[in-house]
Amino acid sequence: MKTHRDLNVWKGSMDLVYEMYRITGSFPKTEIFGLTSQIRRAAVSIPANISEGSARRTSKEFRYFLRVSYGSLSELETLLTISTHLDYMTPENFENLREKIKLITVQLCNLMKALENKIQNQN
Repeated sequence: MKTHRDLNVWKGSMDLVYEMYRITGSFPKTEIFGLTSQIRRAAVSIPANISEGSARRTSKEFRYFLRVSYGSLSELETLLTISTHLDYMTPENFENLREKIKLITVQLCNLMKALENKIQNQN
């Protein structure tokens, strides 16, 4: 039986979490309760909601949690944009992260579409 651990979108978002912790470790200590904390929370929320949704009983519930993950991914990109403008990370790092975020976005959207089709076919 497949679980969230088998989903490429979950694996990629877990890698993104580890990278966020590494990068925010070099942020100014004055940001520990600001951007650092928000970035880490948003990043962790992505795979956490994917795993919670996949454990739910229905496709509708799973889709809901994927939407929450999508929102956290969008929030993360905004926080990284702010961090770049404040010179807490290089534009090169930001662009590298944006590419990873784009890939996860596509994977999330494809999974949401597949679930939507499944829901429609059940009706």
